[in-house]
Formats: sequence, structure tokens, C-alpha cells
Amino acid sequence: MIITRTEPLGARVEDVDLTRLGDDDVSALTGLLAAQGVVVFPGQRLDDAEFTAFLRRFGRLVFTVGETPVPDHPDLNVISNVGRTTAPRSTFHVDSSYFAAPPAYTALRTVTVPREGGQTEFSNQYRAHDTLEAGLRERLEGRTLTHVVTGVELSDDDESSAVHPLLRRHPVSGRTSLYLTTPARCASISGLDAEQTKELVERLYAHSTRPDNLYRHAWAEGDVVMWDNGCVLHRADHSGVVGDRVMHRGMATGYATADPGLLV
Repeated sequence: MIITRTEPLGARVEDVDLTRLGDDDVSALTGLLAAQGVVVFPGQRLDDAEFTAFLRRFGRLVFTVGETPVPDHPDLNVISNVGRTTAPRSTFHVDSSYFAAPPAYTALRTVTVPREGGQTEFSNQYRAHDTLEAGLRERLEGRTLTHVVTGVELSDDDESSAVHPLLRRHPVSGRTSLYLTTPARCASISGLDAEQTKELVERLYAHSTRPDNLYRHAWAEGDVVMWDNGCVLHRADHSGVVGDRVMHRGMATGYATADPGLLV
């Protein structure tokens, strides 16, 4: 593998075939994801079966209720602007953080790259934590945030909310990240009323997503991009897209060998 790190987060890994990873490769990538948050694999030529097999090296696959599955590959979902008259909307978020045990990893593989636009942005949530004012960080110590689902219809058996630490220790790196999601899914912070929660979430969200804390990925044919949901937020920039933008997404539980005590 040839690894090039980017700032303020992310890494580009070349000279690797994702269909032929050994156990040592998976271990190395797990560490790289925990350290850098996002890993870009350019020049891959995976089909959906190979993409699914790659994801399974990182844990059990997870599917989000309400998404459109890929035909014949029910563990993957389609992300597409084809046939839409208005651009999709995307805000910085963590995938499925309303699960008690959210998926550790999300990955996208390109199917159709638009002629212009369609980048994906990622924030460094370790850096968001480390650059908090000391007094604010102390105020957040020990507090939890209730994450809730929005925008999809669930059955009575589906998870719809979960409580997580605002300052979350990563189970692989041991570093602390600021763990929140899009404000609409941040229902309440322990010890605060609704107005105080809203004000603090908006402040933390703005702090996390400052331009100097973002990596912006411009997609190319053959790209596979994987990220660690424990230390980044992400969003797609649908403004200015020219042409079809189609990707297939999968999520994996990850952290199978991590110490559960690090999750709190």
C-alpha cells in the first residue's frame, strides 16, 4: 500500500486491490481509518458482489430502513440524483447514530460520476473536540446526547433513538471525538432543557463544520471511499451538480475486537 495523508483529515491509499486484502491489510486499514477518519481508494473496479465482500471484512453489514436497495444486493443501497427535479438535501451527520450500536464504517463506490460537482465533505471530530474552549469542554464532560431518527417510517421493532456520550472515546484509537449529528436529530442533552440543548447543539455543530476543519472529496471514476463514523461527520454537496451522480453505499458494524469499555 502507498499511503498519502491529507489535512485536516483523510488518507489516500494506492497500489492496493480491495478484492485481495489479507488480515494484516484489514488490520492496517482499521487503524488508518481510526487515525485519519476517511480513506480514499482510487482506481478500483469493484462490482457490487466484490464491494459487499470487501465491506464484510469490517464487520456485519447494516442496512438503513427506508433506503432504496441495490437490485440483487440487499445489503447495499443506491444514492442517486437520476430522475429528480430538485437536488437532494444533505447536512453534516453521522450514519444511523440513533442506533444503540451505530455502524462503525460507511463506504461508497462510484457508479456514475457527474461531469461537475457532487463532492462529499467530511469533518474531523477529533479536532473539533481538541479545539473546544476549555470551559466548554468541561461543561460537556459526562453529558449525553439523545439521537433520534428523522425522515423515515419505522416499524415498532425498529430502533428510533439512542443515547451516546457527547465526548466519545474511540474504541480503536482511544482518542476523544465530539460526537453529534445533524441538529434535527439531536433531541436532548442531559441536564439541559430544550432551548439550552438547541443553542448548544447549534454552537457545537457550527464549530465542527468550520471550513478549516473539512476535507472535500471530488469523486473520480473507480473511487471507493470509506470512513469511520466514530470520528467524522459527512455530507454530500449537491449544489452545482451537472450530470448523473450514482453511488452504491454499504455500512459495517466494525470494531469486532475492540474493548467494549472504550465505547463509553
